[in-house]
Amino acid sequence: MTLRLFLPLAALLSTLGCSLAWAQSSRDIPIVGFLATAPVSPTDPLVEVFRARLRELGYVDGQNVRIDFRSAQGQADRLPLLARELVDSKVKVIVVGTEPAVRAAKDATTVVPIVAISFDYDLVASGLVASYNRPDANVTGINTRQPELLGKRLELLKELLPGLSRLAVFWDGFGQRHLDEVKRGAHTLRIEVEPVQLGPPYDFNAAFKVTKQKRASAVLLVYSGAFYAERSQIASHALAARMPTMSWMELLTREGGLMSYGPDARESYRHIADFAARILNGAKVSDLPVEQSTQFRLVVNLRTAKVLGIVIPESIMLRADELIQ
Repeated sequence: MTLRLFLPLAALLSTLGCSLAWAQSSRDIPIVGFLATAPVSPTDPLVEVFRARLRELGYVDGQNVRIDFRSAQGQADRLPLLARELVDSKVKVIVVGTEPAVRAAKDATTVVPIVAISFDYDLVASGLVASYNRPDANVTGINTRQPELLGKRLELLKELLPGLSRLAVFWDGFGQRHLDEVKRGAHTLRIEVEPVQLGPPYDFNAAFKVTKQKRASAVLLVYSGAFYAERSQIASHALAARMPTMSWMELLTREGGLMSYGPDARESYRHIADFAARILNGAKVSDLPVEQSTQFRLVVNLRTAKVLGIVIPESIMLRADELIQ
């Protein structure tokens, strides 16, 4: 073979060899399934926190691990199919949020580890996990204790607005239990609750108009993945309606909401990444106790307060973890 013929052939063989090696290595890369109920994207800020923490722990998305992200776009009936797709793609672990997502994943597999971040439910009380200390199935994760915090949010609102007597509560099909809890807490504080139910396509402009018609003085948002996904719209319409809001979402407060109190979401997603990394390293779910959120943040947007003409009491100013100037 002449040198002129040999060199292109060698280059071709080298290219084929690299392609085969890459294909082989890509097949060997462990997959982390991420199953979301809300209409959020793979580049959502909290998903990025999860991805960044995995990177800190030595798992770089696209290099030695792959995150397979699926969203039901707010349609819970799509979750079983998406969960089955993740299981069929041979994921090593599935990360989930809402209770319907956990149940869909658990119905799809009894073998693949499931790591849940429980925003709107308790893993043990819901029957998804037998014990906090020693899960005996394939589910573990973090309880963010959201239901426990509803009463505290009501108290903070009453402290902020002492004359509050009528409160609008935004909720959707995922939040019935939370709405019931709010009603009980509001009764104790002598606050009349005006439920405002939302659903696809989530017309927040109309919701705030209804709030005005009901003569409510503030809006409390109970947990909903859709509310999280639409937080920018909520903040914009709340400011336009000159309506103070209270929620669990620090990101909503950053975008113009008045106040939030809840678990540190960024820290929760970092912990979920810790769980996923330990499973990738060979840990068993039974050896990973369910964690309880212990870090809660009170955040107040002083810019919004100024626009709304609300003076934040010193008692809240002193307790706030962050005051957005």
